[in-house]
Amino acid sequence: MVRGIISAVIPAYNEANTVSEVVAETLKYVDEVWVVDDGSEDGTYKRASQAGAQVIQQHHKGYIQAIKRGIISCQGDVVVTLDADGEHQPSEIPLLVEPVIAGKADLVLGSRGKIPSFSERMIGMLVRTTVPVRDHGTGFRAMTRELAVNLDIVGTCTCGTLVLEAHAKGARIVEVPVEIAHVEKKRKRKWNHIYQLGIVAYLVLLGKK
Repeated sequence: MVRGIISAVIPAYNEANTVSEVVAETLKYVDEVWVVDDGSEDGTYKRASQAGAQVIQQHHKGYIQAIKRGIISCQGDVVVTLDADGEHQPSEIPLLVEPVIAGKADLVLGSRGKIPSFSERMIGMLVRTTVPVRDHGTGFRAMTRELAVNLDIVGTCTCGTLVLEAHAKGARIVEVPVEIAHVEKKRKRKWNHIYQLGIVAYLVLLGKK
C-alpha cells in the first residue's frame, strides 16, 4: 500500500486559456501541482502560478523533457500526469490513484473510449503484441514514484514507449476508463507519431530477443 503525497505534473505550451482552470480543479484532488512550461509566449507561466501551481520554465525541450522535469521536481509518492489543455477531467484523478494507493498497480492508465488517430492505432497494434493495453498513448495516468523516477521515456512522445518501458521493468499496469473532452490537437503531434512508430517497433523487437 502506498501512502503519502499525491503530485500532479502538467506539461504546458501556450495553454494560457485553459491552464488556470486545469490547475485549480486538479488541486482539489492532489497535494501539489507542478506545471512545466516549455517556453510559452502567451502568459501560461503567470496564469499557472496564480492558480496555485509550482511552475518550472524550460526552453522548447519538448513534452518528454517536461514530464521528466516535473517528475524529478515533485514530492509525490504517487505521480499523476495530465494535459494542460482541458482534455482530461481532474475529477477523475481519484479513479487513477486508487489502485496505486491500494498497492494493486504501479501504473494506471486513463483509457480513452476512442483512439483518435490512425497512427496511434498502428502504434497500439504493435504495443499489444507485448503489453495487453487498449490505450497506450493516454497522457492521463498515475504511477508510483519509484516507477516514475526510473523511466527513461524515449521518443518524441509517450505513445507506446512509456507502457513498454514500464512493462519491461515489471510494473503492474491497469487501465480505467475516463471521459475525454474534445480538444483539437496540433498537427505536429500527428507527424511525431510516424517517427514514434519506428521507435515502438524497435522496442517491441528488442523485447522479444
